[in-house]
Amino acid sequence: MPAISSKLFRGGIAALAALPLLTLAACGYGSESKNDETTKVAAGAKKIDGLGSVKIGYFGNLTHATALVGRERGLFQKELGATKADYATFNAGPSEIEALNSGSIDIGWIGPSPAINGYTKSNGKSLKIIGGSASGGVKLVVNPKKISSLKDVKGKKIATPQLGNTQDVAFLNWAADQGWKVDAQSGKGDVTVVRSDNKVTPDAFKAGSVDGAWVPEPTASKLVAEGGKVLLDESTLWPDKKFVITNIIVRQAFLKEHPKAVEAVLKASVEANKWINANPDQAKAAANKQLGIDSGKELPANVLDPAWKSIQFTDDPLASTLNTEAAHAVKAGLLDAPNLKGIYDLTILNKVLKADGDSPVDAAGLGTS
Repeated sequence: MPAISSKLFRGGIAALAALPLLTLAACGYGSESKNDETTKVAAGAKKIDGLGSVKIGYFGNLTHATALVGRERGLFQKELGATKADYATFNAGPSEIEALNSGSIDIGWIGPSPAINGYTKSNGKSLKIIGGSASGGVKLVVNPKKISSLKDVKGKKIATPQLGNTQDVAFLNWAADQGWKVDAQSGKGDVTVVRSDNKVTPDAFKAGSVDGAWVPEPTASKLVAEGGKVLLDESTLWPDKKFVITNIIVRQAFLKEHPKAVEAVLKASVEANKWINANPDQAKAAANKQLGIDSGKELPANVLDPAWKSIQFTDDPLASTLNTEAAHAVKAGLLDAPNLKGIYDLTILNKVLKADGDSPVDAAGLGTS
């Protein structure tokens, strides 16, 4: 199987080193889980597969709200019984993939590009995508004093979260479609791509260090709150305005050894998405509450409300769009043409959906045979 480009590997490691993580846990990757109501085990509950805990990772982004809400409402703990739900939060995909590969987490919510990279770098042996979580929630926000139209983006400085991450690939592909040339590694060309941690991008935007940013929520709405203007919503570039922004991945060894635990987490995920879609206002508040617990500060309404509206929560991994995103990375020169056959194993998810009376989801030819 073709491997990920060595250029992306080196760039990804460099970008990882430059990204400040949240408070480190004992595992050395994400933040420590907190002893809150969501970690309490119901009386009489039993351990699943004899496991003491299942370690779950996610980002502090609204695009990971399925995990945020599932944790805040105690849904993961409920389904896991006496097996403790442990949590770690991450700022970047490479750090979460590293944690998954080392066994520091078992299951994680993550963007498509890190999942593709992790799968190809391991020759298809490290992970499986076992479900979807969210679509959308990515925007190009610009300084309206410097950029008033899409053509004005040429010659400007645009931030993306990290070299080779999902939004970086999307912006490079969009720029290429405009006929502009950009060296993916350096970010220099007809547009200057500035790789900037989502946590510091609003300050860079406010200071004028960047003229805009192609970023996920809530960072996009934070920029709008600083005077930015949404120039483009990425969903408008996709058929039916749907594209995968967050998947659920699992260590292959964990999936093989503990399918009941994986099923419990997927049950909680499906329940969380169902509740989110049926109770959007309550779900928005629950996700924000967990963000506040994780980061120490909840989002203000002028950021939270518009950010939430742009995200769709779905169990469908939107597999066909993952293949397209991989093609975009190849086109940008960030990835050697990958063989993604087998990256999905949706067997357990479809079992859960069937039990709930819901339609199965499809792997678009990329599933486990």
